[in-house]
Amino acid sequence: MRHPSRSIAYRRRVRLPFLRRPQKPFPEGRHFAVTWGLSDDFGGMTEAMLQRSRAFIRLAGTPVDVITFDHRPDYPELEGRLRTRGDLIDGLRVVNLWDWLRDNPLPGGSLDLARHGFTPLPLDDLGTERRRGDAVLSRERHDDAGQILQVDVYRADGTLLLSDRRDTRERGVKGGRSVVLCDEQGSPVRSWGRIWSLYRAWFDALTAGAPAWMIVDSKTIAPFVLSYRKRNVVTAHVVHASHLQGTERPHGRLRESRRAVFEALDDFDLVALLSDRQLADVTTMLGEHASLSVIPNSRELVAPEVARAPRPRSRGMFLGSLTARKRPAHAIRAVLATTSTDGPPPTLDVYGGGELLDELQSLLIAEDPEHRVVLHGYDRSARQQLGSGSFLVMTSTSEGFPLVLIEAMAAGCLPIVVDVPYGPADIVRDGWNGFLVPSAEPAVVSAAIERLLALPEAEVDAMRRNARTTAEQYDDEAVTRRWAQELHAAARRKKRNALVPRVG
Repeated sequence: MRHPSRSIAYRRRVRLPFLRRPQKPFPEGRHFAVTWGLSDDFGGMTEAMLQRSRAFIRLAGTPVDVITFDHRPDYPELEGRLRTRGDLIDGLRVVNLWDWLRDNPLPGGSLDLARHGFTPLPLDDLGTERRRGDAVLSRERHDDAGQILQVDVYRADGTLLLSDRRDTRERGVKGGRSVVLCDEQGSPVRSWGRIWSLYRAWFDALTAGAPAWMIVDSKTIAPFVLSYRKRNVVTAHVVHASHLQGTERPHGRLRESRRAVFEALDDFDLVALLSDRQLADVTTMLGEHASLSVIPNSRELVAPEVARAPRPRSRGMFLGSLTARKRPAHAIRAVLATTSTDGPPPTLDVYGGGELLDELQSLLIAEDPEHRVVLHGYDRSARQQLGSGSFLVMTSTSEGFPLVLIEAMAAGCLPIVVDVPYGPADIVRDGWNGFLVPSAEPAVVSAAIERLLALPEAEVDAMRRNARTTAEQYDDEAVTRRWAQELHAAARRKKRNALVPRVG
């Protein structure tokens, strides 16, 4: 197995502030981070996107706009909360499609009401409403099964902004779409037969023909960005999880949610995978593609002395959503199955929320009479506890490049992780900076915990130092430099490809 610190292509020898490296300035132009939507309790993908964007601002002086498409009505309040928490900083703002359209005209285009039906919802319709204060921002019509048939969007003054019907007839078949945009008086001015056409018109207005860089993180909106090809816009997609259905590597079956992107990889100017193993597997399955590169997620690491701080050897941590993919019950049962002859039995602090919470509470009532496991729920400050934790248990069925793994190692909290696609094996070297186990079965994970508890203190201290050394390879400075290199390379490829005539 390769030393994990050599698995990344940075191999820097000295640490210099990013802007003091003259050979690779950050790409000029507007920079966008594209996702479907934001929430207060976002997960790892959004955390990675915001961390990357903050690093672009802090290290390269490059503002970033986070682009969202959802109908969430409270974006001003949400943005305020995210700024208070430090998730958004100066230079990082949220630009929502519908709020932008409320404040900006979308010139050009055509109107064809004969083809695109325009039937706004009557004001007394009892459909679902979304409000911002007293103002109705959107209203929905549903069928008996709850499927959305129509969404009407309004400006703050009550005028109709857009009517999006999803049940029109196209060539006599029900299920077509009519998207009609209205002016400030609520009169129709533009229409489309697909929502993607509206998205393209919006992107054109945002970029205004100037150089722009769009990094899309969400797999939901990635197929649209895949189709957006403009000479002035470099498009990149970050794949945050496994592309495979199941764990059969490397010739497994593509996830349906990834198929559109992975069957047209070169329609993105850059596709960033998070680990070397995933790149190798994608290449084995789909062949060489110039657009593919490895750019891991990054973190702003805690101070080195945190990794050296003493902590109870027996304190375990689990940070993640309480979902089937994360398998928290496996981690809990592994800790409960572990005993120690030289000290107290291990404990586990579980931070996270999700649909398995009730099930886990019942499990603890039945199997944890000593209260060795504590369910803390969702807590934004959970990562601050890693410096007092001895080990982190990760029992997921699959990963992309888990940020919490890097955060734990930077804090000296030793990972005990299952070797699943993708991420852990690229970072953890068993017995050197953590423990890599072949299975999430509680007995297997418990054996690794027992190994840790039995080690001499000097060996544990050395492992914590090694974990910190590994984490330093993924700091913001190194990864931001890598992004600069790959975005420049993508722009060069795009320019070369534009000079080659298409055949057929």
